[in-house]
Amino acid sequence: MTVGARLTWLAVILAGAFYGFVGIVFGLPSSHVRIWRLAAWAVSGVIFICHIAYEQYWLSSRPLTTAAHAALAVASGAFLLAVGATVHAAMVSSHAPYWRFGIAFIAWPIITAAPAFVVALLFAWLLSSFSLNRLAA
Repeated sequence: MTVGARLTWLAVILAGAFYGFVGIVFGLPSSHVRIWRLAAWAVSGVIFICHIAYEQYWLSSRPLTTAAHAALAVASGAFLLAVGATVHAAMVSSHAPYWRFGIAFIAWPIITAAPAFVVALLFAWLLSSFSLNRLAA
């Protein structure tokens, strides 16, 4: 495995871990819930954009590859969020039926990865068409 491939998978793993971390930690406060939710969306958006820019500019990945890696990172973050929700449900007395949390392990990654792939593909294509080399010339 080349260094570039290792860096690519490291970026996917780190971005997915950050998505899960942000989703869980920003969901902890019980006051000003809407503000914390919007902050989680904003931080996740920054992670998403940075991941795509990193793949496009530093690793010189193709837009389709970049979109697939970004979607995989988003899906792994959603899976970690489903794990956090299941752990939380086990710790509180009133919660939804456990079978719903089982569905979340599959549904949340799919529901988040599909639109993330489309948006990442468009953004990566846009970044590749306005590459730094073309702007310098």
